[in-house]
Amino acid sequence: MSTPSINGRRGRGLHGQLVQQLGQMIVSGDLGADRLLVPEEIGQRFEVSRTVVRESLRVLEAKGLVSARPNVGTRVRPVSDWNLLDPDIIEWRAFGPQRDDQRRELSELRWTIEPLAARLAAGHGTDEEQVQLAAMVAGMGHAVEQGDGIAFSRADAEFHALLVQIADNRVLEHLSRIVAAAPQDPDDVLGGCSPGNKALLAHHAQIVDALVTGNGAAAEEAMRQLLTDHTEAAPGLPTQRKP
Repeated sequence: MSTPSINGRRGRGLHGQLVQQLGQMIVSGDLGADRLLVPEEIGQRFEVSRTVVRESLRVLEAKGLVSARPNVGTRVRPVSDWNLLDPDIIEWRAFGPQRDDQRRELSELRWTIEPLAARLAAGHGTDEEQVQLAAMVAGMGHAVEQGDGIAFSRADAEFHALLVQIADNRVLEHLSRIVAAAPQDPDDVLGGCSPGNKALLAHHAQIVDALVTGNGAAAEEAMRQLLTDHTEAAPGLPTQRKP
């Protein structure tokens, strides 16, 4: 099947467009593991210069998608070698055949990050930050009353981002931003208005109370309960795996 030239596409330079195109092809499996990528063939196929091809392959190599070795050439690397936390790879996987796997994996990462962050944040937030968290919970409640899933999702994201920030662990904060930046399923956003969110609101409020009193164990447990109820509201989130 022929591939159209990327020269007419807007929004990215030739280099960025080629990285996008090749990255999507690798992540989708169109260019499978150990596939040899010949720069001359890529240049002819996408009608770009050797320099553009070389720069694009270097970017893909930095992401772990390909490897270049003397006398071997540039080959596609297996999924186990990819930088799965790279924002571009997350985006490409979100719209490809690995979409469900990534959704589960990032959700399980959230289950690792947020209960610990809630425990660490207990007693550490300023009065202003605690007021902000309470206001975000109130905003979520108003969104549920109005049936506004987008507003609920926005307030919820702000709540969790501030909570992780208060925890004062830069690694957790970095991982949390990666999870939060992943493309969202529209059904999850609209699910923010479901009747089950009455329980989610209560758990958010419990977290705020635990943070104010400095009760780390209670904050962690409330977060686990929140994520458990969220699992029931959004089936794509992880459930406890059976042994």
